[in-house]
Amino acid sequence: MQDFWNFAGDYWWLVFPIFGMTMGAVNARSKHREVAARRRHKEQLELLAARSAAPVPVAESAASPTAALTGDDDGDQRRLVEAHDDVTHRWLEYELDAAKVISYPAMSDGRQPLTAAFLRAKKVADNLRPRADETLSAARRREYRDAVTDYEVAFEVAERDARRVKDAAFSPDERKRLDTAKQLLSVATDQAATPNERQLAYKRVREEIEGLIWLSDEAVDELEKKVALELPRERSTPSASTPPPEPAP
Repeated sequence: MQDFWNFAGDYWWLVFPIFGMTMGAVNARSKHREVAARRRHKEQLELLAARSAAPVPVAESAASPTAALTGDDDGDQRRLVEAHDDVTHRWLEYELDAAKVISYPAMSDGRQPLTAAFLRAKKVADNLRPRADETLSAARRREYRDAVTDYEVAFEVAERDARRVKDAAFSPDERKRLDTAKQLLSVATDQAATPNERQLAYKRVREEIEGLIWLSDEAVDELEKKVALELPRERSTPSASTPPPEPAP
């Protein structure tokens, strides 16, 4: 032991380069993680840019209204507006359905890069949307067509990523809370449950997602409407063994 302290006393200066090497290794590892995170982010944005430059894949039974314009100004503009409305409707299915918000939280999280890109594309398309009584010029119609196409593509990319990652961004304990919320949500909207059971389950759902997921006011209103539904009433019918009452004389 004395030999060790003698060595330490003679070579105390080695502490500084060793400390520097250790901190360098720690900083290198931290920098490597940061570079990897930036690379993943860049790859996601490149994917979005690539998809934006390519045609939107559609089912064989239905063609995208923005894929080919016919030259009929009024008809083309109407189809663009319909395509715009279709994407908005698909997005609202996530915004207004609490079950989907819980199952695919990234679709409502503007901090996610792909969701943020979709929301920006939505804003551009909404700003270029013609009024009900407005006929766009050829140049404005082309600009609106490009915006609606970007809106479609951005939604497709964001939705695909949200369905892939699901609740992966949450910790195991948080995922457990989300699973519990999904189970309670089925009780809260089950008309076979009593009103008290539905109200209690609804209260528990709000407690489980508190601090994890934000429900819009519209989503809360839709959910509360489902929770408040009255139980279906059975129409009373006379028993087969009971004869109908005698008519009054």
